[in-house]
Amino acid sequence: AQEEPDWKCLYPKEWFEACDETLCLELGTRDTTRVVQHRVRQIRKEYGDNTVLLGGPPCQSYSLVGRARNAGNEAYDPDTDKRQSLYDDYVNVLRDLQPAVAIMENVKGMLSARHLGESVFDRVTHGLRNAGGKDRYRLDALVSNQGRSLWEPERNPKDFLVRAEDYGVPQARHRVFVVCVRRDVADQLSQVAQLQLKTGLATVSVLEMIGDMPKLRSRLSRGDSSSAWKAALASACDLIQPLPMLTMTRDQRLRFDEAIAKARRTTREPARPYRGPAGGTAMSCPKDLHDWIVDDKLTRLPNNETRGHIPDDLARYLFAAAFASAMGRSPKSPDFPPQLAPKHANWKTGKFGDRFRVQLGDQPCRTVTSHISKDGHYFIHPDPGQCRSITVREAARLQTFPDNYFFCGGRTQQYVQVGNAVPPYLARQIAGRVCELLDERRASE
Repeated sequence: AQEEPDWKCLYPKEWFEACDETLCLELGTRDTTRVVQHRVRQIRKEYGDNTVLLGGPPCQSYSLVGRARNAGNEAYDPDTDKRQSLYDDYVNVLRDLQPAVAIMENVKGMLSARHLGESVFDRVTHGLRNAGGKDRYRLDALVSNQGRSLWEPERNPKDFLVRAEDYGVPQARHRVFVVCVRRDVADQLSQVAQLQLKTGLATVSVLEMIGDMPKLRSRLSRGDSSSAWKAALASACDLIQPLPMLTMTRDQRLRFDEAIAKARRTTREPARPYRGPAGGTAMSCPKDLHDWIVDDKLTRLPNNETRGHIPDDLARYLFAAAFASAMGRSPKSPDFPPQLAPKHANWKTGKFGDRFRVQLGDQPCRTVTSHISKDGHYFIHPDPGQCRSITVREAARLQTFPDNYFFCGGRTQQYVQVGNAVPPYLARQIAGRVCELLDERRASE
C-alpha cells in the first residue's frame, strides 16, 4: 500500500487553517476561554466594531425534553448544573467583540427555565443588554411588535419566540431569538425601523416539500436485498391486514386498508432503490421556497440514502403510516395492536407513548432535532409504500437546506448537523432584516 504523504509538512499553512477551522472546544473551560478571547482580538483588529455575532448557548438544561428527563433523576440538582450558566460565555464574547448586531438563538424552554430561583431568560437578557456597559445594547424581537415602538423596554418574553412554520418553513420549530443592537447603532435608526419578519407566508406541508422526491425503499439491517425487503414488507402486510381496529369508523378502516394495499402493491412493483436521483417539490410549494431548495443541475440528491431497519420495525412503521393515513394523526402506544408492541419495559407506561411518530403529510413536520441521529422512530415517512424513516436529505429539506448543500461525515453526524441547525430559509429572512437595518444606519452617516 502506498504510504500517506506528510500533508502537515507539505502544506503547513493549509494544514493549520484546516485544524483551526475544525477546532472543537468545550465551553466553560479555561483553555477554551483563552482560545476564544484570542480569536475575538484578531477579529476586532481586522474589522473593528463592524461585525455581526450569531450563536446560541448550549440548551440541554433549558429544553423541555431535557428538563423532563432530569426530573426523573433523583441525583440531578439544577442549581449545581454548570450548563445552566454557559450563556455567560456568549455574553462574554458579546462584551469583548462589541459587534454592531448580535443574534442569540435558543430553545423555547429558556423562557420558563429557572436557576437559583431566578428566571434564566431575565438573567440572559440582562447580561446581553449590559455587555460592555450599562444599556450598551438594545434588545428587540423578530415577531410583530403590534404597533409598539422599536426597542420597547417592557417586551413580553413570548415576543421573542419565533414559530418557523409562520415564515414558510415546513416544520413546527419554535425557537427564541433575541436581537441585540449596539446603542450607538440603534440611536442612528428611525423609530419606524423594523426588525420584524414579514408575515403572511403560506404554510408548507411535509409532502409539499418531500412528496415529489424519489420513492425509496428502506433497507434491512441484516441480509438486505430488494427481494428480502419485499418479503419483509409482504409479511408485515399479512400481519397487519386482518387485525381488528376497534377505534376506527367504517370510512377510517377503508382508508387504513387502502394504505396497506398500497404497501402490498409495492412488493409487486419493480425494485426500488435505497438511494435516489434528484427530485422536485410539489406544484403547490411556494416558488421562492422551491427556487431556494431545488438545484436543476443536480442529477442525484446527496445524502439521500435510507437506513436499515429490522423487520419488526418495518411492521410498526407500516402500521403507523397506515394509521396516520386513516385517522389524520400519528398513533400512540395504546393504538398499537399487542402483536406490534416492542420489547421495551416502558412501552405500556405511557412515558414514551409517541415513540413511533409519523410526520403527517398535510402538515408541517414536528421539530427536527439531533435525536434523529439515534433512530428514525420519531420521523417515519408518511407514505406507507416506502415504510421507512426519513433520510438525511429529507430531514435537510424539512429544515430548508438547499439540495446542493452537502453534509460531510458519517450518517449519524449528518443527522446531528441537520437537527442542530437554524433553518437556512428562516436564517436568510433574518439576515435580510438585519441588512436593511444596517443599510439604514449607513445611509444616516
